[in-house]
Amino acid sequence: MKIIYHPHARQRMQERGTDQKEVETAFRTGEKFKAKFGRVGFRRNFSHTKSKYTTKQVEVYGTIEKNTFVVITVICKYF
Repeated sequence: MKIIYHPHARQRMQERGTDQKEVETAFRTGEKFKAKFGRVGFRRNFSHTKSKYTTKQVEVYGTIEKNTFVVITVICKYF
């Protein structure tokens, strides 16, 4: 499935410390869940060594349109 990024998502990725590789991995291999407004989310944990936290959870939110996943926003949680 093709993945495209809304400009808002690219900005949030940069602000929140993730990259396209992690977002695509979360989408392809992460846990799928329902989100608000008919959207879908994907979540995956990654090993993180760049701070006091050891795990980074990447949540990707978007819509599926004509065999394309449109990434609307990305949230990162560190623990």
